[in-house]
Amino acid sequence: MEAKAVENQVNSTKPKKKNMTKEYLKGWIPWRIKRYWTYVIITIIALVLPWIKINGNHFFLLNFDHKQLHFFFVRFDMQELYLMPFLLMLLFLGIFAMTAIGGRVWCGWACPQTIFRVIYRDLIETKLLHLRKRINNKQIEPDMSKPENITKKAIAIGLWSILSLIAAADFMWYFVPPEDFFKYLQNPSEHTVMIGFVVGVTLFLIADIVFIKENFCIYICPYSRVQSVLYDDDTIMAVYDPIRGGHIYEGEGNNKHKVVNSIKDLKAREPEAECTACESCVKVCPTHIDIRKGLQLECINCLECVDACTKVMGALGKPSLVRWSSEKEALRHEGKTQIFRPKTIAYLVVLSIVLIALFIMGSKKEHMLLNVNKTTRLYKIHSDGSVENDYLFLFQNTDTKAHKYYFEIVNNDKIKIIRPKDPFHLGAGKKKKKVVVLKTTEILAKNKTKDTPIPITIRAYALDNPKKIFVLRKSVFVYPRLDLVKKAKNKGE
Repeated sequence: MEAKAVENQVNSTKPKKKNMTKEYLKGWIPWRIKRYWTYVIITIIALVLPWIKINGNHFFLLNFDHKQLHFFFVRFDMQELYLMPFLLMLLFLGIFAMTAIGGRVWCGWACPQTIFRVIYRDLIETKLLHLRKRINNKQIEPDMSKPENITKKAIAIGLWSILSLIAAADFMWYFVPPEDFFKYLQNPSEHTVMIGFVVGVTLFLIADIVFIKENFCIYICPYSRVQSVLYDDDTIMAVYDPIRGGHIYEGEGNNKHKVVNSIKDLKAREPEAECTACESCVKVCPTHIDIRKGLQLECINCLECVDACTKVMGALGKPSLVRWSSEKEALRHEGKTQIFRPKTIAYLVVLSIVLIALFIMGSKKEHMLLNVNKTTRLYKIHSDGSVENDYLFLFQNTDTKAHKYYFEIVNNDKIKIIRPKDPFHLGAGKKKKKVVVLKTTEILAKNKTKDTPIPITIRAYALDNPKKIFVLRKSVFVYPRLDLVKKAKNKGE
């Protein structure tokens, strides 16, 4: 009866408020439609991005198989994963800044959980199979006592299973590139871990989206527990205006209880209240909350309640009672929302610093890697008084093409390279060990009590591009006690 009364009120007001209705609803595009388009764009990007390569490198690929990280189409080997802390800082600081500004906007607009639920519930169950009767009432579950609904449910699960498999494969492409993924599928017995992971993710998505549903957002996802710490009075979220609409609930925090169940009760308590008690905002909520109760952990900022109230109040020639705004502006009417405030400015400054540091360090990528280690033999003294030091060099060509390499001692002409004598070839992505012998015929130290470590700098480079492809490594040349050198020289004479 209450719903009928509200409908009559809306219909009776339309002729009188025709111009006002046009004012509030003219050109109005529901947030739901904007979200759908956002989901389409995100889905296309997620599916297409793994296939895009520049110079053989992906936009993002954490490849454990080849021990590589591809980031912004630049390839880094595992020895260069000093970038990972910066990526993690960027991720968490970005989430904190986004939450402080727009609340759980990630949850409602970009989270895979939300996107997948919309695909399954709104597209498959509602639009394609008509298992759900109305898209704007998410509180009524399908009647599974009807045989035709059981068949539709089975079809819906089957369709979602196919999409889940595609989603799981797409997720795997950010760890195993598509060109390797489909090659590995031809030999499933040799890649059981990869196939098992894809199957496991697929089964999880089926269980999550079909059976767990929004309970994942309410009870499992840790983000909802973190968000309230990051909020302040200027954080943008879905907010009900109790000053205009009326106070439906009384109490504080979790102790709030409903005191108004009908428009008659509301008018008796607050005659100027504009809420129609139609509960359209409640029916449409995917996490089953009443936005009129205030800020709640379960709210994912999908703005379905804003759309529902905009439609009802717009027909009455009034602005929506539920807005995407801040508590300061929409709840207490204390002025405009401030996007740029000390907290958000601090987040943006730190994010900028981390981003700049990331790009600076990423731009200094080494196209070859070199580890220099001394061998177990400290040195060798020849009868002519010359001294040799032996080293083990581990080279790795991290470039996309083969090169010829050699090396030199920087700013020290007293120490010579005697082995290897010639440059050596190394293919793209290949590694090679080299025993390197350095020799000096000069007296580098006159210490008679102990050996002297002489700091040296080794420059390894590619012969075809020595200015770009090179690395510098610090090491030491150990020169023996002077009496040992003289003794070997006298013995040789």
